[in-house]
Amino acid sequence: MNEIMDAIKLLKAGSQRKFSQTFDLIINISNIDLKKPESKFSKDVSLPHGRGKENTICIISDGSEHNKTFLANLEKDKKTAKAFCKSYDYFLCETSLMILVGKVLGRYLGPSGKMPRLLPPNVDPKNFAKIFEKSVRIRIKDSPVVQCVVGNDKMDDQHIKENIDKVVEEVKKSIPPKSAIKNVYLKLTMSKPVLLNIK
Repeated sequence: MNEIMDAIKLLKAGSQRKFSQTFDLIINISNIDLKKPESKFSKDVSLPHGRGKENTICIISDGSEHNKTFLANLEKDKKTAKAFCKSYDYFLCETSLMILVGKVLGRYLGPSGKMPRLLPPNVDPKNFAKIFEKSVRIRIKDSPVVQCVVGNDKMDDQHIKENIDKVVEEVKKSIPPKSAIKNVYLKLTMSKPVLLNIK
C-alpha cells in the first residue's frame, strides 16, 4: 500500500499527458447488504480545495432562462433534453417545478444521480449555487463502491490529499454501522489504480 502523498506523486510522475487529468478516488465497501434500502445513500461533499475546476450548475426556476417554457420545449425534443442533462454537473430547482422536471428530465438525471436539489425558499439561488461549486457527489446504489473526483493533476499535492481525507471521512459517516472500508484506490484519468494505505 502507498501513503496518500506518495501515491499522488507516483501517479503524477508516471502519467504525463498534454491534457489535464482528474484524480479519481475508488472506495470499496465490505459487509454491506444492498438489498436493504438503508444501506444505500447519496450525498454531496464540499471538497476543501474543489476539484480543480468549478462545477457547472443549472438553476431551474421561473426567474431563470431554464423555466417552465424551456422545460416544455425540451419535452418535445428528447435528443436535446439528454444533451442538456449531460452539460451540467448539478441541477438546482424550485419546488414548484420539480414534478415537471421529473417528468421531462427524470429518465436522464436519475440514473446519473443528478436529480435536482431543491432551492430553499427566500434564498438567492446564485448564493445557494456557490455551495455546490466545489462539491462532489458520493453514493452507493447498485454496487458496494463509491467513486468520485478529488482533484486534477494541476493541483497542489497537499490539497489533493486533504480532499481525499474529506471524502473518506464522509464515506465512513455514511455507510451502515456494520460495514467498513475494504480498500481505497487512487487513479488518474489515463492511469492504472494505485492502492492507498487507508482503512
